[in-house]
Amino acid sequence: MKNNIKLIKRIQSIIPSHIKPKFTNEKDLLTWNQKKGFLSSRSILIRNKAIKIQKTLEKSGIKELYLNCSFENYKVFHSGQEKVLSSAKKYVKNFNNELSNFIFSGKPGTGKNHLAAAIGNYLILHGKKILIITIADLMSKIKKTFQKNNNFTEEHFINKTSKVDLLIIDEIGIQKESNYEKIIIHQIIDRRSASKKSTGILSNLNYNSLYKLLGERILDRMKLGKSLWLNFNWNSYRANVSAKKLQV
Repeated sequence: MKNNIKLIKRIQSIIPSHIKPKFTNEKDLLTWNQKKGFLSSRSILIRNKAIKIQKTLEKSGIKELYLNCSFENYKVFHSGQEKVLSSAKKYVKNFNNELSNFIFSGKPGTGKNHLAAAIGNYLILHGKKILIITIADLMSKIKKTFQKNNNFTEEHFINKTSKVDLLIIDEIGIQKESNYEKIIIHQIIDRRSASKKSTGILSNLNYNSLYKLLGERILDRMKLGKSLWLNFNWNSYRANVSAKKLQV
């Protein structure tokens, strides 16, 4: 305290008479220090949160093309797109309430990936861990665990995919899945369901084709909790966006 008083007097003795100091007594100095300390702490917290979000984004599997996807920049041209947008918004708002799986099915370019990325980006900003991975990449990572020099086992990878808050498996049905792939998908979804972790599936296939491809057991697991099935049954979303740009 005495040091603060001496400091104030020293400053007052050397500053020109026409300059008004920020503080004239110990109380003002203490208030100034506290304010600076608060602003500094807040700045550190914001910076740390931004770094954490950046790291989560890098691990999320969200491709660069979709990093800026949000609900706000999802283009709506008709009631079908309005419905899926509204449902996706409701999904993230209720994400913490209970197990919430979803399936987005429809033709290529209809906006499935945009909304899936928008869900992922929203949840990341709210502190959740997300992983979006294609079925091809998922199986490639599983098969790499079979290599002799690999330090990770198949079980290790399955456990890892079971811990993120939301796992989205993309391109289901693009290639012909083998029985082994069905077993892996079932293990992952079953383990995530048991841990009350939500899973999303993106596919170009309709319900009957998905049922035939994945089987009853997998789809039954996807129906647990407040499941969401959205059909993107319209023409290419990207084509509509391009057409709209040409009209502007």
